[in-house]
Amino acid sequence: MGREKRISRGDFLKAMGAAGVAGSTLSILACQPNTNPQQSGGGGGGGPEEKKLNLYNWTGYVAKSTIPSFEKKTGIKVTQDYYTSNEELLAKLQAGGTGYDVIVPSDYMVEVMIKSDILLPLDKSKIPNFKNIGENFKGLPYDPDNEYSVPYQWGTTGILYNKKEIGELGESWDPMWDPEFEGKIGMLNDVRETMGAALYRLGYSVNTTDPDQLDEAEAALKEQKPLVRGYFDSYSGNRPLVLNGDLLLGHNFSGDAYDALSSNPDLDYVVPKPGATRWTDNMTIPKGAEHPDNAHKFINHILNAKVGAALDSYLYFNTPNEAALPMLPDALTKLPYYTLAPEVEDRLQIIQDLGEVTRDYERRFTEVKSA
Repeated sequence: MGREKRISRGDFLKAMGAAGVAGSTLSILACQPNTNPQQSGGGGGGGPEEKKLNLYNWTGYVAKSTIPSFEKKTGIKVTQDYYTSNEELLAKLQAGGTGYDVIVPSDYMVEVMIKSDILLPLDKSKIPNFKNIGENFKGLPYDPDNEYSVPYQWGTTGILYNKKEIGELGESWDPMWDPEFEGKIGMLNDVRETMGAALYRLGYSVNTTDPDQLDEAEAALKEQKPLVRGYFDSYSGNRPLVLNGDLLLGHNFSGDAYDALSSNPDLDYVVPKPGATRWTDNMTIPKGAEHPDNAHKFINHILNAKVGAALDSYLYFNTPNEAALPMLPDALTKLPYYTLAPEVEDRLQIIQDLGEVTRDYERRFTEVKSA
């Protein structure tokens, strides 16, 4: 999920006694089908690929040394373009934006792209570091056989808040609907996450297709609307507004919340009951990729244990790379909800593609924002 400029990460980690990989220069990551005959995910065709890779990724979703380390190791020159939402990514590819070699869609968008025949199957023989992925991140519902996707980073969606001003929040969505905080609440400008917050609070599934439940969620968001400052991007909107005190509560992705905690001890993060989102961003290769072999090399590089640890230490999200976990600094792993208790894991849900019902979610969210 999108990133921009980082704030005092190194100072924070040093102050917390971080060592090893976190104390060094850190490295890592993040079309309409055409007639490209390379349906097997790489190779095939005439001769070796040119030393180029076109990466289409969330803004700032790599560590400073990610690209340089890959380029030094392989001699492959990386060019990056950026998007700010899964929907923007999909629209670009459907509009004919071909030539990208690696893209980084979230879980439900992988499912959409598989159904739309946008992705190349992966050649696992070219990704030996796939063995480093933890079992909890293999065979997820959106790609049960990991035929098209490899997990990149994961996290939760919850509430970043100012505990100095409002005290301990407790594990509840209710404060986001509390009139006491009128004008001091920021929600995500994200259809599924913000509709999801209302559904979670009501005790429903984030993937419900029941129109009565969706009516209730829409009504709840319209009830909340007068209390909300706005609907923002997690990192460039909610995060800085909570940091500077303009907001007391912000609907945020966990990594963006942790980044804020690293620079302001007055803040805290909570994953509310009765439900919240667990999301996973993934590396995939779109049809139309000009350099599929290089794409496999890049994916394999990201799944290296040291590279994965460095990436996570920089981005502050969670890593699906089990081999990287022992290398993470305590300053990171001791952040709230970074290591999930079983009872927290049990209440997390994965957003899935809902087909045509997605349009109903979009229509309702648009009506909420225009109310």
